Amino acid sequence: MEHISVITAIAHPLRRRMIDHLQLHGETQVGTFARVLDAQVGSVSHHLRMLEKAGVVERVDAPDGDGRASWWRLARRSFTWSSNDYESPADALLAREAQRANVRHQLDLLQRWYRVSPQSEATGFSTDSLAWATQEELSDLQARLNAMVDEWRRGIDREDGQDRMPVFFFAHGFPTEV
Repeated sequence: MEHISVITAIAHPLRRRMIDHLQLHGETQVGTFARVLDAQVGSVSHHLRMLEKAGVVERVDAPDGDGRASWWRLARRSFTWSSNDYESPADALLAREAQRANVRHQLDLLQRWYRVSPQSEATGFSTDSLAWATQEELSDLQARLNAMVDEWRRGIDREDGQDRMPVFFFAHGFPTEV
C-alpha cells in the first residue's frame, strides 16, 4: 500500500509530467524541466522537492561535475494503490481523487494521440477483454501485466541506433456490469 503522501505527491498534474519525463529521458536538470514543461524554474524546484519528500525522485550529481546545476532522477518507477487501501475517510477521499487525476492524465494522452494519429505514420493499438474473475484473479492479472511490461521495457536496446518514439501504455481492470 502506498503512503497517502506519495499518492498526493504524484497526483499533481505538473509532477506527473515530471515523472513521465524522467521515465523517458532519465536524469534531468531543473532548467531542462522548466523549458520542456513550460514552467518557471522556481516552480519546478518546488515540485521536485515535494516529490523528493515523498521518495519519488532523488538528487544526483551533474554528469559534468558542475555543482551549481540541480539534477534529478526517479527513485522508483511504479505506483499502485486503491482507495480501499485506506481506513481514514480523508485518506480514502484523497486516494480516489488521485485515481481520478490519473485517469484524466491517461485519457488526455490518448485523446492527444487520436488528434494527431491521422497525420502520423506511427500506429497504436487498442485491446479489451471481458471475463469472470475473483479479486485475487484480478490482482494476479495486474501483477502479470506489470511484470510483462517491465520485461518488455528492459528488452529495448536504446543504444542500437534505431529511431524510437515515446510510447504510453495503460490498462485498467475493474469489476463491471454488462
